[in-house]
Amino acid sequence: MPGLPQQVPITVDQLVQLNPYNPDILPELESYVQEQVAEKTYSLDANLCLLRLYQFEPARLNVHVITRILVKALMALPAPDFNLCMFLIPERLQMEEPFLTLATLAHFLETARFREFWDEANRNRDILESVPGFNQAIQSYAIHVLSLTYQKLPRQILAEAINVEGLSLDKYIEQQQQHGGWSLEKGHAGGQLVVLPLNEDNNPSSRKNAADGIPLELVSKLFPVLS
Repeated sequence: MPGLPQQVPITVDQLVQLNPYNPDILPELESYVQEQVAEKTYSLDANLCLLRLYQFEPARLNVHVITRILVKALMALPAPDFNLCMFLIPERLQMEEPFLTLATLAHFLETARFREFWDEANRNRDILESVPGFNQAIQSYAIHVLSLTYQKLPRQILAEAINVEGLSLDKYIEQQQQHGGWSLEKGHAGGQLVVLPLNEDNNPSSRKNAADGIPLELVSKLFPVLS
């Protein structure tokens, strides 16, 4: 007789879709957070599911797991993932460490106060260094923010935004020249200007006259939170 077909293992994301309110999947979701950290992957849906289950099972809440979820959410900026996650964390915890510090870091990033962000981040390396790739993700976000405003910017503004100086900054700019479309030119006072690629935001002549809307995919993520 032919053997029975092997059952295909179910993924965590599929498990979330099938049993989003089943507390029995808590261990799998917590392990999945660690997997995301170790393998530099990310699943907002799975992490929101875990935070919702913690609301129903407060005795099983794991502060270390939530901390890593929030750090990964910060790394997803400019997506609003951090605020979506904070919405599901009990208010009493939001007023305690490390959540208070993470909320402060998020505020600095969302308001483009990069110098204050990096100063605060350097004081809290124990929280952030547990998630590989954090600095690189925030640097990418900072470049995104700068590109919304600048066509050309002084080297020092770039250095402050990404927390890189000296030869390391030279190497970073060189890599962006090779792969990101950047260039350099001299400023009026003899300083160096970094020239960023044009886009709809830093080049007014290319802007579209379309009303901004809330992406449908973001609205869909809120429905299970509010239900």
